[in-house]
Amino acid sequence: MGAGLTKSVYVDGVILGETAQNTFFYKEILPGKHEVETESEFSNNSITFQAEGGRNYFIKQYIKLGVFIGGAGLTLVTEENGMEEVRGCKLAQ
Repeated sequence: MGAGLTKSVYVDGVILGETAQNTFFYKEILPGKHEVETESEFSNNSITFQAEGGRNYFIKQYIKLGVFIGGAGLTLVTEENGMEEVRGCKLAQ
C-alpha cells in the first residue's frame, strides 16, 4: 500500500528529488547538524541529526495512511540496517 506515492525529499532545505519504490538517494554532507524533510499530507515531516565525519547515515522514509492522501515519515536507522535496505534498491537518477 502506498507504493505508487512519490514524495519530495530535501536535505538542509535543498531538494534531492522524489522518492520511488525501491530507490535510494546518496548525498555527501559535512560534519554538523543536518535536517532531512519529506512531504506529508498536511505539512512536511523532518528529522534532524548531528553528523560526524567518516560515518554513513541512513534515513528511511515510510508511507503512512492519511485522511485524503498518504503521508510520509522519516526514521534514522543503523548503518547495518541501512546497508541491508539499499542492497535491494537502485540509486535515484
